[in-house]
Amino acid sequence: MEVKSHTFLGAGEDYEGAKAVLVGAGLDVTVCFRPGTREGPYAIRHLSQCLEEYSLDLEGDLRQVPFCDLGDIELPLGHVESALEAIEKVVSRLVEEGKLPILLGGEHLVSLPAIKAVYRFYPDLMVLHLDAHADLRDEYLGTPLSHATVMRRVAEILGPGRVFQLGIRSADREELDFARSWTRLYRHEVFRPFQTVRPELENKPVYLTLDIDVVDPAFAPGVGTPEPNGITPAELLKTIHALMGLRLVGADVVEVNPAFDRAGLAPLLAAKVIRELLIIWARGEGKTGV
Repeated sequence: MEVKSHTFLGAGEDYEGAKAVLVGAGLDVTVCFRPGTREGPYAIRHLSQCLEEYSLDLEGDLRQVPFCDLGDIELPLGHVESALEAIEKVVSRLVEEGKLPILLGGEHLVSLPAIKAVYRFYPDLMVLHLDAHADLRDEYLGTPLSHATVMRRVAEILGPGRVFQLGIRSADREELDFARSWTRLYRHEVFRPFQTVRPELENKPVYLTLDIDVVDPAFAPGVGTPEPNGITPAELLKTIHALMGLRLVGADVVEVNPAFDRAGLAPLLAAKVIRELLIIWARGEGKTGV
């Protein structure tokens, strides 16, 4: 097999035949602590080549999943609104054509246009948000469009009670006040609260947004804004596996920052999550041999 480090492990090149599509969105404009997430999509793809196409945990084979990697969305430099419009346009087209969009970030703000696009096609959409940070500020550093405000903008679009936030271990008092009325916020843990909320997600379209900093920086140092006392990769993957049977209609993995991760732990974990997600989704779609 020819290894292509510029595409994700096992990705085919047939867009027409693909039912799931990976696309990079290397936005890195509003990151306030340490920039570098623009290199996230490349790092995830590159480190994916370290993985097997076969998942031992799921006993499933990525080679049986009909997906492709479109590469990165071309984003205008220095203009946040135009970049978000470009992402929304691409994701809208993917959903229109019956594809499952999976976004590789990039800072967490890229989730906003992706969720907006998916929501137009699935008005009863639920969002599952795994993160160290609540991202519920009304504005941050003078702007309402930021990686620190993204989930507040999402909640305002979807309405109260449709954003489920798991693993949160950093939030401002203002954010917690907002969460009481608008989101379902669970602190520190991911798997146990997911088991609690899972019945509310069944028979609903679900969008997963995963900020890789939900994992403790000991295991994933390469993130935009590290926060101590996080979950383990084992808990994250256990939660991802528990998505089996839900109706996944979109996903993103964001805030991978390879500049602060010489060993490549964060992008490697992100790549493994994406492999597992693709296999889980394909089984849910009834694909044979996966």
